[in-house]
Amino acid sequence: MPLLKIQTNQSLHENHNTSLVNEASEEVARLLGKPERYVMVSLQSNPLMRFAGTDAPLAYLELKSIGLPESATQSLSEALCDLVHQHLGVDRDRIYIEFTDAPRAMWGWNGTTF
Repeated sequence: MPLLKIQTNQSLHENHNTSLVNEASEEVARLLGKPERYVMVSLQSNPLMRFAGTDAPLAYLELKSIGLPESATQSLSEALCDLVHQHLGVDRDRIYIEFTDAPRAMWGWNGTTF
């Protein structure tokens, strides 16, 4: 159910990519209290991106999940910004995160919906 997409203008080495994706998957599952077997993480590195008038290191994240409570977005933002800063060195004020609470009927899996 949860999907975390991470885009950064930073170039990453393959082993670094794997480490970030693995830790992000575990962290999203923990923070949302969902089984990791349903968590998907996507990482795109080195697209052409610009934020606040510069191409300094930046990241854009999208976190979508069924039942994502608005009351949890502050703690999710803190944890995800920390994760991205730790792995990519992107300053927290150069990270945007979009949170989406997906209705069950609008999330498909295994030939059905949730």
